[in-house]
Amino acid sequence: MRQRLLSLWNGNRSFIIFVVLLLTFRSVIADWNVVPTGSMKPTILEGDRILVNKMAYDLRLPFTHISLLKRGDPARGEIVIFDSEAADKRMVKRVVGLPGDWIAMHDNRLWINGRQIGYSDAETAAAWQDRIENLYGVEHWVRWLDQESGLSGFPPVKVPDGHYLVLGDNRDNSADSRVIGFVPRQEIVGRARHVLLSLNHENHYLPRPHRFMHRL
Repeated sequence: MRQRLLSLWNGNRSFIIFVVLLLTFRSVIADWNVVPTGSMKPTILEGDRILVNKMAYDLRLPFTHISLLKRGDPARGEIVIFDSEAADKRMVKRVVGLPGDWIAMHDNRLWINGRQIGYSDAETAAAWQDRIENLYGVEHWVRWLDQESGLSGFPPVKVPDGHYLVLGDNRDNSADSRVIGFVPRQEIVGRARHVLLSLNHENHYLPRPHRFMHRL
């Protein structure tokens, strides 16, 4: 067995080193994430491959969640990627509530620390409407159904220390903090600001060139 492993190493040394370095790079520095659902529409589409900055908040021990150096904390309005223990999968959502915030939602409109945030007039299509939501200076599109749903509101809740309240931009079609609860800081693995590339699932997985390096 030892001789076989030595022979494998000698014959494939360069390739093995390349694979290890690539996996380490993806674990620590940057990665891409495939978005399979529409929970972040209209900001992120199904088939988008988003670029994940793994060093945005922490320098981590490769292949673990152990933080070796804290570089910062998620800010309100940022799109974060986290490994959710509650949902048992990796998720992509937007940070809405920071530790200590009081957050509420009425008719899909957010209230943060007792104040309703701003929304633009609706752009309607089919059964939903799109609006620009202003998270204290961070403007982005959100979508919700014309009719009220079970996700349209919740009473005021306080975000615990070391946790974040996250929501999908597609408010009536997102299993976010309204379903899985607050997200612990240690579960957040990176931040996304660009679409790396995009494939259209509804059109034979053809590329969407206009989405390449699209700013989120």
